[in-house]
Amino acid sequence: MTDAITRTFGALADPTRRAILSMLLEDDMAVTDVAAPLAISLAAVSRHLGVLARAGLIRQERRGRVVWCMLEPDSMRDASIWMQGFGQFDPVDVDALDALLARERNA
Repeated sequence: MTDAITRTFGALADPTRRAILSMLLEDDMAVTDVAAPLAISLAAVSRHLGVLARAGLIRQERRGRVVWCMLEPDSMRDASIWMQGFGQFDPVDVDALDALLARERNA
């Protein structure tokens, strides 16, 4: 398994990071908007965002004084291809992933 796939799965292993990805499926968000619904500090959110960025799942862009976060659309492609090699996984369905993340967020 490549380092990129290892980083992807490592990033997805945390429920807070999965919740952040679910929020970003809706639209690009400022870091403070990402942090608002989470019951953790802004510093903790920043650390989670750093993990997601290093895994290539999101990118961050400074616009004036605000840092915006956005999904990288093809970020899970390699992990999806790797899972498909086992023959028991379908390609990643972003809508199904969104529904799963929404259920976990509401649980």
